[in-house]
Amino acid sequence: MRLRVSLAEPPLIVSDDRDRMFQLMQACYENLDRQQFDADLNQKWLVIQVYDPATEQLVGFSTQVVIHTRLDGRMIRALYSGDTVMAPEYWGDMALANAWGRLALQLIDEAGSEPLYWFLTSKGFRTYRYLPLFFRQFSPRHGSVVSVQDDRLIAAFGRQIAGDAYDHQHRIIRADPQKYFTRARAVDPGLRVHHDAHVRYFVEQNPSYARGDELCCLAPLSRDNFTRLAYRVIDANAACNSTT
Repeated sequence: MRLRVSLAEPPLIVSDDRDRMFQLMQACYENLDRQQFDADLNQKWLVIQVYDPATEQLVGFSTQVVIHTRLDGRMIRALYSGDTVMAPEYWGDMALANAWGRLALQLIDEAGSEPLYWFLTSKGFRTYRYLPLFFRQFSPRHGSVVSVQDDRLIAAFGRQIAGDAYDHQHRIIRADPQKYFTRARAVDPGLRVHHDAHVRYFVEQNPSYARGDELCCLAPLSRDNFTRLAYRVIDANAACNSTT
């Protein structure tokens, strides 16, 4: 049965759904604090919510906010994806990716010629794998040197999100002892590290991912930069406006 997706502003999310969101986080993460979870949630712009229509239960979500930085006198925006989780039994379902892609396309069309990016912080390989799934160009990635421009933007957004916890040399947000981290069963790449270059690169670049360190990543948000696979995940009809 196809999962149902909705978008909600944090102040409008009912208490039962907030409780369920925290339960989903607890299933995949350790060292969680409910008060901090609610505070982070309230700072976001939108939440993508995924429901199982058979039970009407929330089974996944992803928080989103648009952040801004100024570079060389120009204001640059990025869609920042925060807490993102799916119940383990729904791992591999594309409903959340579909909804995120539709939201990204809407922002792209609204931005027009203004620069727009996706800023992603990855605690685990599953999150990082969305980059090669959706984008032709992104940083950092295996087999490619991060450009000076991308490095500056990653640093600007990383410091905006994490302050002094951002490690510019490694493009990592370092976890403090109070930071939550992914449970071992959810973060262990297993044999993927041997046959998937993207997973292997993530582990090499973020060796302390298991304790909560986050690799900061950047991808231009444009229709040209979406892969054909991304358009299939989002909606085949969306590709009609693409030049790819």
